[in-house]
This record gives sequence, C-alpha cells and structure tokens, in this order.
Amino acid sequence: MEAVVGLLVMLLGVSHGIETHCDGRQNETQCYGALGGTVVLQLMDNASEIFRYLWYKNKNLKIVDGRKDKIVSNEMKDRSVFTPSNGTFRINNLSRTDGAEYTLETFKPNGHVSEQRTLQLSIQAPVSSVLLDSECLSQGEMRVSCSSEGGDSPQYSWTLDGHTLTDAQLLSGNNETNNITLKQDVSGLLVCSVRNHVSNVSKGEKISTCGFIFINCTLPDGTNISQWVFSANNTTPTMIMITDTMASNVDNSLLVSVLRAVVALSLLGGIAIYFAWKKKKYKKAETSTRPRIKDHPENSFEMVEL
Repeated sequence: MEAVVGLLVMLLGVSHGIETHCDGRQNETQCYGALGGTVVLQLMDNASEIFRYLWYKNKNLKIVDGRKDKIVSNEMKDRSVFTPSNGTFRINNLSRTDGAEYTLETFKPNGHVSEQRTLQLSIQAPVSSVLLDSECLSQGEMRVSCSSEGGDSPQYSWTLDGHTLTDAQLLSGNNETNNITLKQDVSGLLVCSVRNHVSNVSKGEKISTCGFIFINCTLPDGTNISQWVFSANNTTPTMIMITDTMASNVDNSLLVSVLRAVVALSLLGGIAIYFAWKKKKYKKAETSTRPRIKDHPENSFEMVEL
C-alpha cells in the first residue's frame, strides 16, 4: 500500500527543488522548507506500534489520521506521503501556506492521549544567485558589495584565499555584512557566501590592489614620508612634498638676501654719518685757531701807531 501511494505521488508530480530534513520527534521543534521544494519530517520512530495517531495543522485542520500501519485519511495526499514504517511525512511542492504549527497526537487503545507534540514549519525562498561588485577608492582602498537574488533572511560571510576575512584586513564593515571595504594591501581570492536555512550560494572573485604602493622614506632635509601613493601617477604626494620643501628653501634664500641688503645699507649710512660728523668737527677746529680783533679802541692798530 505504501509503495502504491508513493508511486502515485511521484506520478502526480514531485518538485525537483531543494529537499530539507527535520527531526520533529522533540516537542516544539523548528523546521524549515524551501519554497517549491520538499521537506521530510520525522514524526515518530514506527507508526505500526502506535494504536492511533492524528496530525493537525494549526490545531484545527486534520491532515493525517492513521491506525498502526494503516492510513485512514491524508488531506494532502496529492503532494505528500506518510510512511508508517519509519514515521516520516514527506511534503512536495511547498508553498507559503504550508508554513504553520503542526501537532501530533498519539492514543492508547483505551482512547486516552498518550503523547502530544508540536513543530513549527517555516517556508523560505532559497538564494538563487550571488553577484559581486568592487570599486577602488581614492586612497587605494577597495569597496566590495555582495548581493543576492531571491532568498528570505539572507546571511553573509566572507573568505579570502579560503580563510575567514579578519578585522585586520577590513577598513570598514565586518564578516557578516554584504558591504565591506578592504585595506590597500589586501589581494587574493575573495568569496562571498549567502545562506539561509534552506540554501547556501557562493561567488568568488580574484582581487588585486588598486595600483597603490606604500612609500616610507626620508628626504635630504629630514622630512619623513610614510603613506600610500598611486604608483602610475608621477604627481604623487611625495613629489608634492619635495616641491614644497624646495619652495621653502627658495623663501629662505630670499630672506637671507634681504637681510644682507639691509646690513649693507646700514653700513653705508653709518659711514656717511661718520664723515659728516668728521667734517663738522674739522670746521669747528679751524675757526677756533684764528686771532680775535677786539673792539676796544685802546687795543686798535691806530692806537699802537701813535
């Protein structure tokens, strides 16, 4: 009978999508199924040892009614099959409406409930594809974004050459975000993985540095340069710093020339002042050596003649 039911299900059409498995033998188990795919739920060990069992959807819709190894009814028989010998319930072509709380009740021969368990089935769309996009920034950093098509509640992770991407390699972002910025010296095979509870898809890309090199040197004037520069550009920050230093040297030379001119003018002015003072002093001395002619008539020439 089981083989016939299983064959009918196969003939009616079974999704060839993603198949997931979940062990629901513990109470309040969380299970996941892929949209359009198949889920196999382990409800019990062996139904043939149970007098009667009922399986409900949302506590009010009876899905399966069975007695030992005989299935009395299955409301989802067009796309599901229950196998009493191993206690599994297989649902194909999953839709969003299949996501619900399911309850299993087992009964003793006297009609009393022997056990009651629930499980929660969630349906997720699987991730279909992953796309990587990268761009170089102004200082040689590389921004990389990872996007996916489809996929409910996607989670991201990154690896570089097979190893988990570390904080030392990241300028911003972290290993669980879809947008990251790599430092200037990071290169290798970068892989972004996108996953949820029903799928896992990865995309890798070989990346290299953005053409920047690290300069660490000391100029003749003692200026230290330690920075990333674009190797293909002749007008690097290093050249700019050298030009600034040369300009500073030119300014110093001009200042020295001005100071020299001031000193020379001061010296010439001092010499001129000295000679003017000397000339004035000479004239004063010459005037003091001439004889004086007194105004008193007794000392006049005529008086002496008489």
